Amino acid sequence: MKYETVIGLEVHVQIKTKTKIFCSCSTEFGKPPNANTCPICLGMPGVLPVLNKRFLDSSMKACLATHCTIEPMNRFARKNYFYPDLPKGYQISQMEHPLGTKGFINIDVDGKQKKIGLTRIHMEEDAGKLIHGENLGSPGKSYVDFNRTGVPLCEVVSEPDMRSPEEARAYLTELKAILEYTEVSDCNMEEGSLRCDANVSIRPVGQKEFGTRAEIKNLNSFKFVQKAIEYEVARQAKILDQGESVKQETRLYDSDRGETFTMRSKEEAHDYRYFPDPDLVPIVIDDAWVEEIRKTIPELPEQKRERFVSDYEIPEYDAGVLTSSKPLADYFEQCATQFPQPKIISNWIMGDLLRELKKDGKEIGDCPVSPSALVALLKLIDAGTISGNTAKGVFEEMYQTQKPASRIVEEKGLTQITDSSAIEEIVDEVILANPSQVEELRGGKDKVLGFLVGQIMKASKGKANPGMVNKLLKEKINR
Repeated sequence: MKYETVIGLEVHVQIKTKTKIFCSCSTEFGKPPNANTCPICLGMPGVLPVLNKRFLDSSMKACLATHCTIEPMNRFARKNYFYPDLPKGYQISQMEHPLGTKGFINIDVDGKQKKIGLTRIHMEEDAGKLIHGENLGSPGKSYVDFNRTGVPLCEVVSEPDMRSPEEARAYLTELKAILEYTEVSDCNMEEGSLRCDANVSIRPVGQKEFGTRAEIKNLNSFKFVQKAIEYEVARQAKILDQGESVKQETRLYDSDRGETFTMRSKEEAHDYRYFPDPDLVPIVIDDAWVEEIRKTIPELPEQKRERFVSDYEIPEYDAGVLTSSKPLADYFEQCATQFPQPKIISNWIMGDLLRELKKDGKEIGDCPVSPSALVALLKLIDAGTISGNTAKGVFEEMYQTQKPASRIVEEKGLTQITDSSAIEEIVDEVILANPSQVEELRGGKDKVLGFLVGQIMKASKGKANPGMVNKLLKEKINR
């Protein structure tokens, strides 16, 4: 490759609180436009903001979970710009005195570990939302919904340490898992709880200086982040190959066309004319407060992965999948406490269960098959009541109907045949019906064994115990 990609991400995280950052308005999603507003979040003259302490505690938790140093003195600043969805004409954010600095997140891409540095995590309020008239049957007009104005955010700013779209996606996946495990955010991207801006540049391989970057704004899915970066890298490479220069600018991603396009020229910090907010006093955070928050941090994804590998003796890949979300990890552990065969549980979760959930677009929290129901199915296999192949069909019906496995097996007469004499009769019938294949098997063509086993299973309607079928067939063939 002629060029090396350089990526830094700015992730806007909505912190899970019932009220906004500086007022008592609700943060509930889906309310009618401008229902969750008051004079404070609308920036009316004479009002004074008061910081939400739960938001501050949760933001500190996010900092500690990502190995940031919490700065002892914090101060809010006014970020000045003018846009219809910003009623005050400025956004309350942090500039010179952020909450957390110098953290990191470990990622894994294709089995290779990498540490991605965090420059800072700072607190800020969200802006409102513009709704364009084309979506409301009023072309040429735009409307403003201020419900999001003042919603509490943390902005997580990475170092430009990522070198591929795959690394960017892995970073976002790990960050999302950390935020979910600590319960500081629900990370619902469809509702805007997690949004990402990607700073992308390229440079000739071996060059130390960074290239000119473009910022891609408001990416709201991991897939779009990866696709947008891939497009942007190709676009910048084409510009440089033509002997031209990349412009520093802010761009948007059109997911329908799979392209980025110019939004505006890129601003620098001085363009926003930051200055300390005179209505908010500095926040002093002592060591005792930090330690109090540190005690509330649960087992994090990286620690849980390591424990799953050591305690349950499952592969690192399995552990990575199972700990990708806290509800999924909890589901696995609930199964493992009832049925101490973790690799079998892992196979079923990663295979049949996640496949059905993906097909329906559901998360594990909406799974119609409970851990105890899955364990009941696995116990039927373990006891030899049904075969593994039969169990797959049973699981699909469990998923669709929420019936217990035992009831499905009973209603459909799926109990496995384990009577050796009954199986032996079927084996004899198949041998008599397929003399040429039997001779081929005796002549050393081992592939024919699968055909004969399939015929026996078909004759038994899938009920014959596969192990006994193989054993009896081999014994009779080798006589």
